[in-house]
Amino acid sequence: MLRPRQTGFSLIELMVAIAILAMLMVAGVPSFSSFIQNRKIRTAASAVQDGLNVAKSEAVRRNTNISFALDAAGGWVVGCTTVVGTDCPASIQARPSGEGSVGIATTATNLTFNGYGRASSLAAGTNATIDVSNPLGACEDAGGTMRCLRVVVTPGGQIRMCDPKSTISNPTSPQAC
Repeated sequence: MLRPRQTGFSLIELMVAIAILAMLMVAGVPSFSSFIQNRKIRTAASAVQDGLNVAKSEAVRRNTNISFALDAAGGWVVGCTTVVGTDCPASIQARPSGEGSVGIATTATNLTFNGYGRASSLAAGTNATIDVSNPLGACEDAGGTMRCLRVVVTPGGQIRMCDPKSTISNPTSPQAC
């Protein structure tokens, strides 16, 4: 008498597959966590850069001094330095602290852009730097695992994001600080 052929997985095969999947998950979780933390830093740095660009463009559009105030938790406010009724309010646009980037630390900064789009609050030849990091870990340049970023503002009004740990030695590279 012939037995019908069995199809499907045996219990042993299923247990081996689950064990392999569990090992892959254990190996992948730390790198995924680091990826998430680095994305939070990138998002916060982009938000700071966007706020600075809003301040610069509003200064040019209104042809007046516009300030950008950044707090240590990543929140910022763009507003007129001299409030003129409804034409130039004290708060044009704002981003609350911690919005979309929980646990991010920045260096608190106040900058003013003039009607030409220049950072008038900076002395000639000095750049404003805003370091964006994550308090949950150390930056790579300090021996840690987090890829921290820096937003640089020149007196001429150029706003760019760069990586302080960049290995690119070319000073004209947009990644190098």
